[in-house]
Amino acid sequence: MPKIETWSRLPAEIRGHLVQRMHDRAISLEDLNQLRVWIESSPEVPQGPWYKDFGSLKICGEGSYTKRI
Repeated sequence: MPKIETWSRLPAEIRGHLVQRMHDRAISLEDLNQLRVWIESSPEVPQGPWYKDFGSLKICGEGSYTKRI
């Protein structure tokens, strides 16, 4: 199984999209911190589509890339 990419290794287009989504939505600091801790743990993710629920946000991806918040 692939591992999720760290923020610095995401393509610029994906990073920009994710930042915009964070600004557009009411995402709590606690949930953002949970997301950060989860990403820093280098979790394994499926090859295909996946999602993870953090309360005030859900993160969706495909393989090692995060696609939407």
